[in-house]
Amino acid sequence: MTEMVNVQDAKTRMSELLARVERGEDFIIARSGKPVATLRAVDPAPRRELGFAPGAELPDSFWEPLDDEALAAWSL
Repeated sequence: MTEMVNVQDAKTRMSELLARVERGEDFIIARSGKPVATLRAVDPAPRRELGFAPGAELPDSFWEPLDDEALAAWSL
């Protein structure tokens, strides 16, 4: 069963509550005995693949420095 915790108690014991949430517990935060919010663990973000275009092949020239004309065109 989910434990209900009053706001003031939650503020005082936040570190303890977060440790318990990390172990899988959920809490209801209440104000004057009325439920307001739920404190629960979030799902970890999925691992992202490095790169802006997965699977795309870039030519080696992509990594070469730009010449002066190209730099001037980009105002660099």
